[in-house]
Amino acid sequence: MSSPDAVDIAPSIEAELANEDGRRPDSDGDFSASDSELQQALEVVFDNDSPARRRSSLVPSRDKRPGTARQRTSCFVHTLLQERRQDGSYTPSGEGLQQNKTADKDNGTPPNAERHMQSRLLTKKQLSDMAFGIRELSKKLGHIRLKLKVKNVFILTKAHDETLIHKTREVVKWLLSYHENDHSYVEDTLKEEPDFDAQGILADPEYQGRLRFWNDELCQKRPHTFDIILALGGDGTVLYASALFQRIVPPVLAFALGSLGFLTKFDYDSYPKTLTRAFSEGVTVSLRLRFEATVMRSRKRAGHDTPQARRDLVEELIGVEAEDAHTHAPEKSWNILNDVVLDRGPNPTMSSIEVFGDEEHFTTVQADGICVATPTGSTAYNLAAGGSLCHPDNPVILVTAICAHTLSFRPIILPDTIVLRIGVPYDARTSSWASFDGRERTELKPGDYVTISASRYPFPSVLPLDRRSEDWIDSISRTLNWNSRQRQKAFTDKDHNAAAEQGAAK
Repeated sequence: MSSPDAVDIAPSIEAELANEDGRRPDSDGDFSASDSELQQALEVVFDNDSPARRRSSLVPSRDKRPGTARQRTSCFVHTLLQERRQDGSYTPSGEGLQQNKTADKDNGTPPNAERHMQSRLLTKKQLSDMAFGIRELSKKLGHIRLKLKVKNVFILTKAHDETLIHKTREVVKWLLSYHENDHSYVEDTLKEEPDFDAQGILADPEYQGRLRFWNDELCQKRPHTFDIILALGGDGTVLYASALFQRIVPPVLAFALGSLGFLTKFDYDSYPKTLTRAFSEGVTVSLRLRFEATVMRSRKRAGHDTPQARRDLVEELIGVEAEDAHTHAPEKSWNILNDVVLDRGPNPTMSSIEVFGDEEHFTTVQADGICVATPTGSTAYNLAAGGSLCHPDNPVILVTAICAHTLSFRPIILPDTIVLRIGVPYDARTSSWASFDGRERTELKPGDYVTISASRYPFPSVLPLDRRSEDWIDSISRTLNWNSRQRQKAFTDKDHNAAAEQGAAK
């Protein structure tokens, strides 16, 4: 087979166009576009004139909604491949950003206004189109090689592991010596860490001004600053990268320094060779499906908070009260890579959980909890709860009960075009607790629920160039000993003769 085509792209507009105060030039070379404008330009965008799935799930907008003109931009990786030139190179431009800015002015909307609905509010067709577009892009990315023009490297180290501080320093010094103009970003907690010795690194005249520090705010507000993420740790470190970059996620190249290795694809001992090859020859990226999860809180209603007038969650979500926009209010949303788990928390009794898919009530689950996992998360809590292993390229949602108090509940696999709503009924004896990738543990009281849908912001994971296709099978075989057993002995000629004589006798 021929090797994949090498494609030159510039994944971070920040590296090429940003000036000192963070503004970027427009198509005429003027610095007028803000960070928020750029981030909005790197999203999947749909018309807002289609009806939402459910009015009571709408997120109130502080600004006027934009017009219905369809935007050309899409997700971050779509933007990287937006313009294909005749020489085969892919280079994102500021044209789409400039058009977005002009369209906002034409519609009377401020350039920085919140313009996009969350994926849980998309119509069925919009959600299907989005999922199909991401799948098609993922297929294309699997057959090409992206040559990154790396200027800013984000380094993420396994939290609370002091043994990795020296390794982080080693990687930083190698990166600073590899390129003359790049910048390496490490967590700001290492600034005063004696073992890291940031001052010692900056004392070298060649490294001055090139070692920088990141914090959570920088990741949230300016994710496009970074061209690539180097993760040093285990799978938990990669999940932490997903939590830090809730929207735009730079390509993640993960070195295995933890317990497992489903998401950490590269050996740390050969990091100079790996990084040299990635920067010079390019990388292959796999887009991992993420979920968008939103906590919806039940609102108090006059005359409905007494035992004589009990409220019904089923009626409020899909029944006669489904059009009432005042039954629930959104609290917070997360983009997650592994799973959303609802469980009984500290309560000694099992949970009662209602499960809805689109406009249908699926079932009521009596169990310790329920796990809704992405294909990436199929090898995490989903596996421990008895769910199916699932290849990460599958566009599905895995639903598995945790210790269900029934003999007939079996794990189910749903398409990624469904919007799930999982909530606590009003007549439940106790509340339940929700966690998102094992973080942000939140209590759900009776009447509260969580919406789960495919996110518009996939997680780009860098794959080894030499073993892309067999990488997932290798990981489950290596970490889980999948289907490992002692092989049966082969029959000898004597055994074959004995079997033939026995068959003739019968």
